[in-house]
Amino acid sequence: MAKVEDVNRSVLAGQLLAFYDREGRPLPWRGERDLYRLWVSEVLLQQTGVSTVLAYYPRFLERFPDVWRLAEATEEAVLVVWQGLGYYQRARHLHRAAQIVVEQMAGRLPEDLASWLALPGIGPSTAAAILAIGRDQPHTILDGNVKRVLARLLALPHPLSSRLALDALWTFARSLTPSHRPGDYAQAIMDLGATVCTRSRPTCPRCPWQGACRAYRLGDVTAFPVTKPRPIKPHRVQWAVLVFDARQAVLLCQRPAQGLLGGLWEPPTFDWTVKDRLPLEPADIAQTIFQRLNLSTTPPVPLAPVQHTFTHFHLTVYPFVCHWEGEGPVNGEGCRKGRWVAREEWHTLPLATLHRKVLAVLGSSHHTPLTTLD
Repeated sequence: MAKVEDVNRSVLAGQLLAFYDREGRPLPWRGERDLYRLWVSEVLLQQTGVSTVLAYYPRFLERFPDVWRLAEATEEAVLVVWQGLGYYQRARHLHRAAQIVVEQMAGRLPEDLASWLALPGIGPSTAAAILAIGRDQPHTILDGNVKRVLARLLALPHPLSSRLALDALWTFARSLTPSHRPGDYAQAIMDLGATVCTRSRPTCPRCPWQGACRAYRLGDVTAFPVTKPRPIKPHRVQWAVLVFDARQAVLLCQRPAQGLLGGLWEPPTFDWTVKDRLPLEPADIAQTIFQRLNLSTTPPVPLAPVQHTFTHFHLTVYPFVCHWEGEGPVNGEGCRKGRWVAREEWHTLPLATLHRKVLAVLGSSHHTPLTTLD
């Protein structure tokens, strides 16, 4: 592996800044000095590609134009704007951090790294990016794109998840960060990873660091970063019920605040267990609805199954639709916090992409009975 002292770091920084001046992306937060807007952009960009963030960034700022408006909003209102982006803990952390800034800092966003790091959801790279870009402070970033670029530059022999790799990358990244134009440098190295030194199809001839890249000289750029074999994602199965009341409103339940999709709304959903018979019979579904929701409904009708993939597992949801000839609240362990919601009001609640898919099945013109388990 190349040692830090083997590389002329000031030359590399200059080459990268020249690349940025020529080919930097015209993104809406480029040139931004408002720390709040930069903060929002950096949080949106965590775990999410630029093409997706470009649609969400203006919508979020239109609804929450400053830290005061974000702090005074309900968590549910924030999640509604966030829905579809995934990793919802980011939104909850952003909301809570805004409240802290308003309550404890009189609404003034921090100007130093330590104060940013004390806020929920802010890690070293995010804090560094906000202050480097917004205040031109020479802080070092190390997001996923930057890790990939530097691992290739060094031909790093360790998986990125290892402590050896992280220590080496932080040390090298700090040594490369210039005191001149650190904000542009931070954006330049992120651009390099996102547009040139990409995961599967790097365009090395465009790279300003091609001459110094050890992975390129070894002739196998995509062999770096070194990766561990990915475990096979397990396949889970659930079934959901779309229960309509006498007013043709559907029952939605709020998930617990903690855990996967915390605080979002969904139709009543239950995990399939080995005790369940396949195919699932409408009579069995109706019995569970009565036991878990305390509702007597029309015979549930199976709809087309919904496929969805989360970070760590694949999921198939088998929806059923039925009617309850009544009105009023639900009193059952399967829906601790429920609400009857008219179709035209579904968009007012934060729903995960998965459960918007499930609700969309209602618009299908055909029903697919459940006969096998994928």
